[in-house]
Amino acid sequence: MTATSLRLVAHAHTTALRRARFGGSDDGLDEGGLRAALALAQAGRGHLGVDDACVSSPAAAATDTADALGLLPTIEAALADCDYGDWTGRSVEEIAVEQPQALHEWMSEPESAPHGGESVAGVRDRVGAWLDGQRGADRRLTAIAHPLVIRVAVVHALDLPLATYRQVDVEPLAIVRLTGRGARWHLRLSAPRVD
Repeated sequence: MTATSLRLVAHAHTTALRRARFGGSDDGLDEGGLRAALALAQAGRGHLGVDDACVSSPAAAATDTADALGLLPTIEAALADCDYGDWTGRSVEEIAVEQPQALHEWMSEPESAPHGGESVAGVRDRVGAWLDGQRGADRRLTAIAHPLVIRVAVVHALDLPLATYRQVDVEPLAIVRLTGRGARWHLRLSAPRVD
């Protein structure tokens, strides 16, 4: 039976991510994010899959992270961040003041898109289709993406209800490992290797 080993790596910090702004992954890494990614590259060589094939969201934050980690990604459009429509670049605080009902709707109903962009369900469908296409290929793959993309990927891989994506926290530079065997994905948690 063939198996796919997939490392999902959340891109490092951006100014927009630190300020809780919708979108903003096209900003590129901020100074702290770049330092953290470079430090991870030095400390975590055995954990990053430097010999794997690598794909990345088209966002600057993802490609900057891949570069800092010493990876050479192919751009994968299916791993793009959510399209936040009219909310792109705006903070959660701003939307909470100006459109509290719309924000509540978006946070409680994954199928809604009050901002005119993409719903979380739409992101899950897009990312899930990509993820399903990876299973069964006998290879190791590292994918750099936005934390939301990784959250919905985990929910899809484990066949959890979509609403549980809010209970999955993915910090910048987090590494989530999935192994695809047959028709299922398995979440793999492992201790760091000490060389």
